[in-house]
Amino acid sequence: MKETRKHSKQGNNLIRLLSRFSLFIVISNSLLVGSLFAQNEVAQNSNEYFLDRADATKYAVIMTGPSVGSDSISQFRQWAFSLHDILARDYGYDRDSISLLYDNGDSSIIGGERIDAACDIEGIQEQFSALREKVKTGDQITIFLIGHGSGAEEESKFNIVGPDITGIEFAGILDQFDEQDMIIVNTTSASYGFSVSLSSEGRVVISSTRSSSERYDPVFSRYFIEALDGRNGDRDKNNRVSMLEAFNYAKSNVEAWYEEQGRLASEHAGLDDNGDSLFALEPTADVADGRLAEIAYIDGLNDSSEGMSARAVELKGRMQEIERSVFILRGRKADFLEADYWQQLQELLVDLARTTGQFNEQVE
Repeated sequence: MKETRKHSKQGNNLIRLLSRFSLFIVISNSLLVGSLFAQNEVAQNSNEYFLDRADATKYAVIMTGPSVGSDSISQFRQWAFSLHDILARDYGYDRDSISLLYDNGDSSIIGGERIDAACDIEGIQEQFSALREKVKTGDQITIFLIGHGSGAEEESKFNIVGPDITGIEFAGILDQFDEQDMIIVNTTSASYGFSVSLSSEGRVVISSTRSSSERYDPVFSRYFIEALDGRNGDRDKNNRVSMLEAFNYAKSNVEAWYEEQGRLASEHAGLDDNGDSLFALEPTADVADGRLAEIAYIDGLNDSSEGMSARAVELKGRMQEIERSVFILRGRKADFLEADYWQQLQELLVDLARTTGQFNEQVE
């Protein structure tokens, strides 16, 4: 009798979980219906990147350039320090996995204990050289640029202390990380040309502007950080914020902000994740740009696994792996016969529901 009740309870739990994930995929698909111009090479390559392996370490580098005027200085400091604290509090980063390069490197300011180096060419080179000594194949590096940008095309620059750095120069520094997954979030003014230089296969590159003529200080950084804070940008409710979700959250809030201000928008964010340097204004997982960003997360497997049993951590990793497969399959829907697509999707969702049920039993 006890065994019967146990199976009945498990069956009911499975039904509820299947209902939940059916709703999840209906919502997700409704968000991504559109273009059928899927590119097979991009879809296949997405299997190679952002694998979220249990043994991978995720690193973050926050680069905040100098500014003039008390308002800008205060704003950049708030964004940089808030981002640092959010990564530590919500995503499990520690002192060894976060580097903050800030203005002239003065650690005597309030909150200065977070600062690792000055945001000048020496500090940048030293911090990335030190990072190169720590990373291993399959690790992930996320770079945030906060501050001012200038110039156009090959001369586009990120304003730092001392001589500014061009996108081409920074790309040369990043070339040493060809065995790591990389996300670059460039929130500066006139960020487009600089960001174009950083585009590469396997990278997710986000630019707060879509043109070098957009030179006013953008508010994109504010809303991108807000998307990460408390996982506000988690649109599909899987308790994670992908870079595509964070981008869309920030973009929609920027548009709303300009509308509320009664101003014509002077910034239009773009995203590139297939290495063609063509930044999409409306990226989705079923077109060229958006597929990698949808499976790129800054959180690691261990960020919320403290106190879990080894079995629970294993199941959590399996859940994330299946979710990733769901996203990749959905992005390749146009490549399948209708019946084959739905059969594979159903199998993945059933597997996800079962695994989630087992995970919940472990943590209850």
